[in-house]
Amino acid sequence: MSADNMKLTLKIWRQKSANAKGHFDTHTLEGVTSHMSFLEMLDVLNEQIINEQKEPVAFEHDCREGICGTCSLVINGYPHGPQQGTTTCQLHMRHFNDGDTITIEPWRSSAFPVVKDLVVNRDAFDRIIQAGGYISANTGQAQDGNAIPIEKDQANEAMDAATCIGCGACVAACPNASAMLFTSAKVSHLALMPQGEVEASQRAIRMVEQHDAEGFGRCSNITACEAECPKEISVEHIARLNREYLSASVGSKK
Repeated sequence: MSADNMKLTLKIWRQKSANAKGHFDTHTLEGVTSHMSFLEMLDVLNEQIINEQKEPVAFEHDCREGICGTCSLVINGYPHGPQQGTTTCQLHMRHFNDGDTITIEPWRSSAFPVVKDLVVNRDAFDRIIQAGGYISANTGQAQDGNAIPIEKDQANEAMDAATCIGCGACVAACPNASAMLFTSAKVSHLALMPQGEVEASQRAIRMVEQHDAEGFGRCSNITACEAECPKEISVEHIARLNREYLSASVGSKK
């Protein structure tokens, strides 16, 4: 059988609701091509399931361009699959082989309750942002882009942190289900910019407190979060979060 006509065995987590007992369903799918994205392969599977007059698999997606983070799946034990620096929607079937068995699960964290099948509720991330991931700004016309000089390396580092798409792969990868990489990225990109100074004395404390209140675990420096992050966010931002938290705790901004 050619690489453009693969036959796969799919073991997919099915769960009707957060309180329902889940289980794995096994499906055989033929005619998978190497040019398909992983989500396109799931679309084909759902067409097959619908033709069998069964309920299709619920999975989440939006942009399918690797920038929104909603396509979050654990594939063969890896958040977003085996290809590093890649979201599920940008993972292509050429990274799998004819005859493979692929196990597909949702994120596993009590802070991300299952909505249905492969879809989880990640509202906890929104509440962490609401706790302090913002800046105070007067309304009115936008300030000129050159009005506040910012050192280039500092701006680049802030933008590196801002590339976090909030998908939750860090939580899925962490044995403690910690969201410290996400939280630190959101703290870091604001801490590095002068516009973030107004809330600097409280931002880290408020966001970490909300992180803990949501039920995420503590960071134990395993660094699996960095390895599985599709945007390759560095754990160095967790070190900055710790500094920001300590400084805020003793009443100093820096």
